[in-house]
Amino acid sequence: MIQRRKTRQLQLGKVKVGGGAPITVQSMTKTDTRDVDATVDQIWALEVAGCDIVRVAVPVREAAEQLGKIKKQIRIPLVADIHFNYKLALIALEQGVDGLRLNPGNIGARWCIEEVVKLAAERKIPIRIGVNAGSLEKDLLQKYGGPTAAGMVESGLRHIRILEELNYPEIKISLKASDPLMTIEAYRMLADKVDYPFHLGVTEAGTPTVGTVKSAVGLGTLLAEGIGDTIRVSLAADPVEEVRIGAEILRCLGLKKDGMTLSPVLLVGELMWILSVWHRRSRNGCVPTATLTSMSRLWVARSTDPEKRARPILESLAAKASVSSLKKGK
Repeated sequence: MIQRRKTRQLQLGKVKVGGGAPITVQSMTKTDTRDVDATVDQIWALEVAGCDIVRVAVPVREAAEQLGKIKKQIRIPLVADIHFNYKLALIALEQGVDGLRLNPGNIGARWCIEEVVKLAAERKIPIRIGVNAGSLEKDLLQKYGGPTAAGMVESGLRHIRILEELNYPEIKISLKASDPLMTIEAYRMLADKVDYPFHLGVTEAGTPTVGTVKSAVGLGTLLAEGIGDTIRVSLAADPVEEVRIGAEILRCLGLKKDGMTLSPVLLVGELMWILSVWHRRSRNGCVPTATLTSMSRLWVARSTDPEKRARPILESLAAKASVSSLKKGK
């Protein structure tokens, strides 16, 4: 049996990370976050595939301002991915996100960091420090002669120190490189220095085939050593595939048990929600088929007799959606 590294425990929404909690699978949407319907549709598809936590890109204010609407329509924890602009982090927190991914040293002056930490502390929102070998600080690149595991660890410790100085312990950390061996070395080094939960990943992993192999090697090695509390497989593909591969890596190591069943009452409730989504959006002239597909998959996947109970209804709705789309020339 794998002996997992002991870490602190964080709470993202209803999901626990670290401290012996089950290892979770994450993914990131590839939609424009400003498009609420498309983003919600993709998040539901990810949940169907087994995603436990989802991250969305927040590059501009308009995207940050849509997070509350997205949050209200999904069930899994929502993490906002922030780069450089502390104001976007503040908006994301006000919108009710469950977590932030940012690097404290990259979002502005000390007072900017303090503003973000103050608001995060009020809501006890975890912050993931995300170190990437491809974007290390210039002085570390010069010190180590380019991207290295040691440079990644030093960068991570810098950001950790900032949050620790502000007495904020709700931290998790990722140290990602496109080279699985560098990734493995960096996590091993940091594991001996801190007790914060680790988010595992191999960045820019590539095409489905190459990315799957890199992630299996990098994540699988670390997980087998007991290192890692949540994972994300990065692929140049549908994020649903990222989730399926991540879950399979955990299964292969005996770290994931399948099987969440819902009562008939909840199943009926979910089907009614599918119908309500169809009805609400059809009034606007077109049903987004992705929403219909992801909602119906969730219901069908958890039904005890999906063929008999759901197929006629879902096929009928899909047909209506297609006809509506054609009529509107969409």
